[in-house]
Amino acid sequence: MPNAEKLAKKGLYFEKLIDLCVNSPNALLVGVDHVASKQMQDIRIELRGHAIVLMGKNTMIRKALDIGHERHPEAGMDKLRAATNGNMGFIFATNCTLDHIREVLSKYIKTQAAKVGQVAVVDWFIPSGPTGMDPSQTNFFQALNIGTKIVKGQIELVSDFQILKIGEKVSASGAVLLAKLGIKPFEYQMQVQQVYQDATVFSAAVLDISDSVLIQKFLAGVANMAAFSREVGIPTEAGLPHAFGNAFRNVAALVADIDFTFKEVEEVKKFLADPSAYAASNPVAAAPAAGGGGAAPAAAKAAAVEEEEEEDVDFDLFG
Repeated sequence: MPNAEKLAKKGLYFEKLIDLCVNSPNALLVGVDHVASKQMQDIRIELRGHAIVLMGKNTMIRKALDIGHERHPEAGMDKLRAATNGNMGFIFATNCTLDHIREVLSKYIKTQAAKVGQVAVVDWFIPSGPTGMDPSQTNFFQALNIGTKIVKGQIELVSDFQILKIGEKVSASGAVLLAKLGIKPFEYQMQVQQVYQDATVFSAAVLDISDSVLIQKFLAGVANMAAFSREVGIPTEAGLPHAFGNAFRNVAALVADIDFTFKEVEEVKKFLADPSAYAASNPVAAAPAAGGGGAAPAAAKAAAVEEEEEEDVDFDLFG
């Protein structure tokens, strides 16, 4: 049975986790498989004053979150409890953004040699060519059925050889050979798995969505709404610019050949009266015009067509 000191420590841990969930409800759920204690220490030091790294046994974490959910059901600690599994912990942002925490985590990556029986997390190929090993060590390659040859007193691989496959265990021969070649194929760091924010838990992939992507998605939605409203004939705020543009083109077409004008249509009538005057503003059309007399009318006509098309682009997309 745990003594009073252990019970007191557990109680303090419970209160700390509950307090962070309530008062600092922005956190990253991180996986810490194969993360060294020195990596953890360096991360804690760099985040000091900006974020709190909190680790613990899953049973204690679940117990604390159960207690916290009873006290603060609106905090979403039940969702956080459901996401608690495996070798993981929390990093609560107290004075920084979640993106800043991710940048710090990305700095601390440790390479590690392959160990016998370890599950490979990468596909690894030994490239063809010289290995730097002398001919007396060919038995390491023969154990793995790797084709070799002796060139200039050292072993060379005839072709690339895949020594590690994702999900498969590292063999004894493979681990020894990788060590002989000085290869450390594995990289380990704190992996951001999920995000706890605003009483919800969601995938860390959401943090990779930038503002530009959100704006692009929003504009695409507005464009779809404008197109739909124009098609069914229901006026909406998104479709109004296109409706006014179409109306203006119709009015401009009506008054183009009559003795009536107004301020907005004056420039259009000037263009229709003398398209060649606008050719200079279009380098593509102006170049042939400078070459000879016969090309000038064609250039002016091309410029007129291009100007009309440019004016129509903004309004014909959804009309």
